[in-house]
Amino acid sequence: MKAILIIFLFSIIPVYSQIAILSEEADSLVIKGSDYIYNVQFDSARVCFEDLIELYPNHPAGYFLDAMVDWWRITIHRNNNAFEAEFLKNIDRVIDKCDELLDKNPKDITALFFKGGALGYRGRYYASNENWINAASDGKEAYDIMSECHKAAPGNHDIMLGTGIYNYYAAVIPEKYPIAKPLMTFLPVSDKSIGLFQLKAAAYEARYSNVEAMVALMQAYYFFENDYNNAFFWIEKLYNKYPNNPYFHRYYARCLNKFGKWNELEEVWREIVKRSISRMEGYNNKTALEGLYFVGLALQRKNKHQDAIKYLSKCMEVADYIDEEDKGFYISAQFKLAYSYEMMKDYKKAKEIYKKCLESEDSDNVHERAQIRLDNLNKKN
Repeated sequence: MKAILIIFLFSIIPVYSQIAILSEEADSLVIKGSDYIYNVQFDSARVCFEDLIELYPNHPAGYFLDAMVDWWRITIHRNNNAFEAEFLKNIDRVIDKCDELLDKNPKDITALFFKGGALGYRGRYYASNENWINAASDGKEAYDIMSECHKAAPGNHDIMLGTGIYNYYAAVIPEKYPIAKPLMTFLPVSDKSIGLFQLKAAAYEARYSNVEAMVALMQAYYFFENDYNNAFFWIEKLYNKYPNNPYFHRYYARCLNKFGKWNELEEVWREIVKRSISRMEGYNNKTALEGLYFVGLALQRKNKHQDAIKYLSKCMEVADYIDEEDKGFYISAQFKLAYSYEMMKDYKKAKEIYKKCLESEDSDNVHERAQIRLDNLNKKN
């Protein structure tokens, strides 16, 4: 979450706002291709958008949607930069197409929408890579364009994705991340309640940006409001509609974690582990690591300690192959592993692992908790 304070700030333009295309065939390609993106059928999505470009070579819609294929590939393939160069190239292509239209007519609403969208997503990309100067530059230009578009079509529900995200995140980010306050000084005052209202309007009524509005609502409730009932309301809709999307799958499971629904979450995380093993797109070692941990935790909660040990041990093995930011799972799994051995009355093994916990980095007060359990075991034995 290191970059979230800026990433959401620049999510201020709808994904598919005001796609002013003329034919039913083109509209069908947009809807079909968008569904392919969210259900991680990227090759099929690309075919749809190539057909759209062929139908309307001078319209920015096809080029923008084609770039969104790369965006979602970046989203689901965490810590993999293989798609970044293609994304930037395709976003630049969108901006070039829009500029061609704006050179002829500076008020061309379609060109403004898509240029704003392209700049908004490029700003998000720069923010996620902590390139703050470029992120701020793109974000400011995108916001100015969005404001102009909103004046032209204030009741458009697709536009409300952009205005909703701006109003919500521009209000909550400075509260949660004071370091972001200087970045907000050049932007108008916002209201998070209005932002949530606009996002809900987009989620229910927008034709092209409703899915992105649902994603934004889930993220707002999960990360900022700590309202997991509302987060689950939206992620359940997304997961049920797009069951092969690993991002939706993970957050559906994470909400179940928050509710402590151990039987349900065990089943869901087992499926995530299974997909990670079979290398379905977007299900990788990081996803497997998380799944192994929570299956192990669910088994432990049901006093199935022998089975829990297998999953927690495997979680630690996978963690050894992943970068430092995921060591929290290793440390937590190690502590839980010791606890399962303790519950099985293998006190020697439990003591051995608790001691290793004290030698590992501290995370979530593991050192203190391990020392307490070790002291209790030493008193008994």
